Amino acid sequence: MSAGRAVNLPTADGGWHEVELAEPRAWAEHPGGFSSRTAFAAAHVVADPRAENVPGAPAVLDWDATLAFRAHLFRHGLGVAEAMDTAQRNMGLDWATTQELVRRSAALAREHGARIASGAGTDHLPGPAPDLDTVIRAYVEQVAVVESAGSQVIVMASRHLAALARHAEDYLSVYARVLEQTSRPVVLHWLGEVFDPQLAGYWGSADVPTATATFLELVTEHRDRIDGVKVSLLSAEHERGLRAALPDGVRLYTGDDFNYPELIEGDGVHHSDALLGAFAAIAPAASAALAALDDGDVEAYRRAMAPTLPLSRHLFSAPTFYYKTGIAFLAWLNGHQRGFTMVGGLQSARSVPHLAQVFALANDARLLTDPELAAARMRHLLATSGLDA
Repeated sequence: MSAGRAVNLPTADGGWHEVELAEPRAWAEHPGGFSSRTAFAAAHVVADPRAENVPGAPAVLDWDATLAFRAHLFRHGLGVAEAMDTAQRNMGLDWATTQELVRRSAALAREHGARIASGAGTDHLPGPAPDLDTVIRAYVEQVAVVESAGSQVIVMASRHLAALARHAEDYLSVYARVLEQTSRPVVLHWLGEVFDPQLAGYWGSADVPTATATFLELVTEHRDRIDGVKVSLLSAEHERGLRAALPDGVRLYTGDDFNYPELIEGDGVHHSDALLGAFAAIAPAASAALAALDDGDVEAYRRAMAPTLPLSRHLFSAPTFYYKTGIAFLAWLNGHQRGFTMVGGLQSARSVPHLAQVFALANDARLLTDPELAAARMRHLLATSGLDA
């Protein structure tokens, strides 16, 4: 194993490649937020390494580290999208812990004068929903919890609704009833099946143009209750078409972790705002890029964003729904948490060669804030995995 300024990393084909540690970049903080774009980072949660965070067990969080990570995002000018799929909703984060997470994070956001929006869904139901009214009541219950904490609501896609709905009208009626209960404009989240296979055919059709027409019908009808939409289909072409068709005043928050630099930059007529899990991993670079946009310096924006894209595309590579593992791993490398453990034991969801490439790409993007610490932790992981040759 190499020492000093180089790290020898395993590759998926059984080989090795040596990575020279890049000099850390002194990324400036930007706690005041941004004027040209609205940006949220969907944050992960830090598991308590002393607890039984095994598959199927209730989540136990390291609250200090979880909240400190959110403060880190706030200091870089990003809002926090709380209790979303990045925080392992439907993949280990139970409803009791979710409620506490939303309350604590919303209080922290108030302290920092920062924005927060939190997911409301139906995942607290103990089993399949018997009917659509049950889905509506479940949504309304979670909306009330989020709003009572002082957070904006993100209406998440519902597995229960996807299992029950037979056509587009079922979606339209459920969402209309839920939106009636909100006290301030919400964000609607369309999560694609690459992130959750149980959401296939959402909005009543597996045909994306048909589903999009239903989605636009809903947004247009209820535009006064909708701040924006977050679309996670990983298609830049679809996003550009959708954002051009949205009613005036409704934002499109990109959820495209493969194409976000071009979508946020825009085409000179329309641009996307951001609500991205990738921003939890690249917060300092995203902050620098957005600050450059505020200054009208598009070239500086591109220079900050471009090196982050290979890292993001790797984090979100198939199976995409395991991207949370790479985000937690990078947080560990950067000293935001004591150990590489996750709720539900999800740290096992990516291979060691995959994680080694996360290290290499973060190094390329100069997103290892303390390269020596990151290298020491990477070497330790390799050694405990039997890859210390």
